[in-house]
Amino acid sequence: MEIFLPFVCGLILFMALGLPVFVALGTTCLLALAVTSATGGLPVELMSLKITQTLNSFPLLAIPLFILAANLLNRGSATTRIFDFANVLVGFVRGGLGHVNVVASMIFAGMSGTASADAAGLGALEIRAMSEKGYNLSYSTGITAASSVIGPIIPPSVAMLVYGWQADVSVGDLFLGGFVPGLLMAGLLMATTFLMSYRVEMPTRPLPSPREVFQTGHRAMLPMFTPLIIVGGIWSGVFSPTEAGAVACFYAMVLGIAVYRDVKVSDLFRVFVHSMEFSAVILLIIAISGFYGWLLVRLQVPQTLASSLIAIGLPPILLLLILMVFFILVGCFMSVIESVLILTPILVPAVSATGIDPLFFGVFMVITLSVGVITPPFGTVLYILVPITGLRFEKVVLAVLPFLVPILLTILLVLIFPQIVLTLPGLF
Repeated sequence: MEIFLPFVCGLILFMALGLPVFVALGTTCLLALAVTSATGGLPVELMSLKITQTLNSFPLLAIPLFILAANLLNRGSATTRIFDFANVLVGFVRGGLGHVNVVASMIFAGMSGTASADAAGLGALEIRAMSEKGYNLSYSTGITAASSVIGPIIPPSVAMLVYGWQADVSVGDLFLGGFVPGLLMAGLLMATTFLMSYRVEMPTRPLPSPREVFQTGHRAMLPMFTPLIIVGGIWSGVFSPTEAGAVACFYAMVLGIAVYRDVKVSDLFRVFVHSMEFSAVILLIIAISGFYGWLLVRLQVPQTLASSLIAIGLPPILLLLILMVFFILVGCFMSVIESVLILTPILVPAVSATGIDPLFFGVFMVITLSVGVITPPFGTVLYILVPITGLRFEKVVLAVLPFLVPILLTILLVLIFPQIVLTLPGLF
């Protein structure tokens, strides 16, 4: 255990100095190897071999595929069709486009798997539509940012896919486990919007006719089949999560090029380049953090932590409450995927030893870490919304603050009632 402080605390120190995550991880691993190799332990050359082996993984191929599928859908008219249908469904309710914002994000979450894709693609459309209808820009920014948090929760979720790969938990079960918490968060955000509508002006649209509902629903029907194809195929065993990503890409390409014809073949190059850039960043971090996790287990850090937690004898709910605060703080400084990659190999063996279900813990961790996408200083969604809204960063942060209440309430409810996560996987 003498390696624990330089290994774990060294990572925190390097990140506090402002080094990129992958550099901080790699430097920490090299230092740990240098210490152990000096005493006849692991050779430094082992790092390059293990990094290569980490990326040689069929499940990890799903990550660039889901990213590509989301970018293909964003490039065409799928986003607009979903927003129009959500507007017809709930735009007439008190709170108007605030409810539309949440429902559209909930539907789009079933295609993108990340909060950033939601905010960058759907967010610009939502804020523009709300501004045209006279909505307060601060409110529009806040609800758009908050609704994007649903992206990593409702399946498919890239963060849950990474957790399932690292913790050896069924990705299909994780996807099902995130569905009800995602709906709960959406419901609480809509309840918040309803209450805020009494002090913030929120114009509503007229009650739609059955014909209008049918027409917009028909226009949005094919894009909305995407999450059904992905989750249904995985759950039924027709294809694996990785194959689901390939099917989603093919389906998105057929919709954009052949059905709606709003994606040109010449557009594909830019979509592929953007997807490769984003995927390369994630996979570089995964490659190095995979070795970091392997080294943790080899040096018996998780096993020692598990023994310490058992010796303390904390009740599981108190332990989860402490971890909830910890995850929220970590989320302020790292992305969801980075946090999952670093924390999973450390914490899963420890919490499993205390009797906490790894499936529940994975969903709980992803939901809690997802708060970080809308909290400073490194909230990615906040930075995406700054150029979209034209507001200063601090104004965007203030706009989001009221919506942290329903999001944190969702996390507390999941913590108190684990069956919110476990019921659907148990049924299917």
